[in-house]
Amino acid sequence: MRLPVNPAIPLALVLVLAGGVTAYAKQSPAPAPVSGPAADYPVVVGDPFQVGSTTYTPEDRLNYDAVGYADIGTEGGAGISAAHKTLPLPSYIEVTSLESGKTILVRAERRGPMNDRLIELSPGAAAQLGLAGSARPAVRVRRVNPPEQERAMLRSGGRAPERMETPKGLLDALNRKLAAGTGLLSPKPVTPAAAAPRPSASPTPAPTASPTTRPAPKPAATPKPSPAPKPAATPAAPPTPAPTPAPAASAPAAPRPIASAPAASGSLVVQVAALSARDRAAALANKLGGSVSPAGRFFRVRMGPFTTRGQAEAALAKAKAAGYSDARIQRAD
Repeated sequence: MRLPVNPAIPLALVLVLAGGVTAYAKQSPAPAPVSGPAADYPVVVGDPFQVGSTTYTPEDRLNYDAVGYADIGTEGGAGISAAHKTLPLPSYIEVTSLESGKTILVRAERRGPMNDRLIELSPGAAAQLGLAGSARPAVRVRRVNPPEQERAMLRSGGRAPERMETPKGLLDALNRKLAAGTGLLSPKPVTPAAAAPRPSASPTPAPTASPTTRPAPKPAATPKPSPAPKPAATPAAPPTPAPTPAPAASAPAAPRPIASAPAASGSLVVQVAALSARDRAAALANKLGGSVSPAGRFFRVRMGPFTTRGQAEAALAKAKAAGYSDARIQRAD
């Protein structure tokens, strides 16, 4: 005896199975958005591009520091962000108004502006800096390495604490550089630049005047046999004083590199800057009365060590007055 076949059963099974697949698809979790420090990576540099007749080449430059004019765009809304032509994306920069001296922390996350301006600020960044409504505001743009807490504030659309206002003397100097057309304040990367001058310095000894002068004394060597007995006693005296000044001149050259290491003992230091060029780091250390210590491929400029917090804070104020607003007090390592 054959059982009656209900044609609705396969359809019900299909619907149940389809519903199960749909339910399973709804339960599969969506990928979580990237947050925390990972949201700043990967850092994108990008290829050269052209605006009008000018070619811009993006580069990962740690000591970027320039003055110019800003644009106020529409992207970014109330967030504190900016567009820049050559800095890596994202980068963190301090933008200073050359009119008021006010300085804020901004996250560069777009490429631009596509005109002759140095930077394009979001409406929120322009408002925080007090530039809303300005047609051609003059600014300083300096790349910095802020703590993760401040980076997180900008990534989430908030504002980082405002920096110390720029001293009037430094503000006047920056405006003079802007008027003179000096846009980039920081020197070019030292590794390629240092390799260029050194070969050019060697050609100067290359056209040696010594080979031309050496043939001249050779004819004079013939008359020497006659006065030979007399100068034999006289030149004996000059050679002896000649070697004595030679070691004395070489002695002062040795202590110079040693002076870069800190000699005093203490528990606190002021971290002023980390530069990629040793000569620039040494010049800054001499200016501030600090020292230079290598750290990987960089050279740290530090002041101290100090035994009390008061001494360290006085040195910190000196470093910030010199224009290094991201200087920090640290434990001596």
